[in-house]
Amino acid sequence: MEAAIRFLAPVNNQTADQLFRAIDLKISQGCTRIHLLISSPGGSVFHGLSLYNYLKGIPVEVYTYNFGSVDSIGVVIYCAGKKRFCVPHSRFLIHGVKFNINGNASMDEKQLEEYLKGLQIDQRNIARVIADTTQKTVEHIELDMHNRTTLNPIEAQAFGLTHEIKSELVKPNMEMLTIGEPIQGQPVSTGQLTFPSTASFTEPIVQAFSNRSED
Repeated sequence: MEAAIRFLAPVNNQTADQLFRAIDLKISQGCTRIHLLISSPGGSVFHGLSLYNYLKGIPVEVYTYNFGSVDSIGVVIYCAGKKRFCVPHSRFLIHGVKFNINGNASMDEKQLEEYLKGLQIDQRNIARVIADTTQKTVEHIELDMHNRTTLNPIEAQAFGLTHEIKSELVKPNMEMLTIGEPIQGQPVSTGQLTFPSTASFTEPIVQAFSNRSED
């Protein structure tokens, strides 16, 4: 049994929870292969790394697809695929990590050291994931992150990130669960699942840069 999940969203606590629950549902239904279609500007490093480790650890074969743009921590989730595909008109963006401080938050020296150490560990973990996937050195990937490397499909294939470039995403009549950015105040529907649209952050978080900051 195979199933597809379309993830068109930033990576945050709400969308990650939706994806975890969609995956758990398909596992409980006896699914043996999940086709994860991704187009994401990135977002939370914490949630992205958690999703990667979960996808790599479940007893289900995972194929990942870039059907638009896979940026930032979205690249890490994409790397979880045993086989990785992208459409001919897609892109990847690899870059470093930053942390956002909400409001008028103040920190002492120890707290600054804590955030810096967390940022460095997260950046190293991201580099290790991409390095393991592409068979490159961690130092090579860290340099690419520093240089904010953008890859088109041919470059991504040469880089070792993508196995195949193709337009076809899923087979006809394959069940599709969808996860996407909700209209304000409206629930997000993922096939048979419905999730309330509630998400907030009150603490500073370490995240991969995207064009959308977490609130």
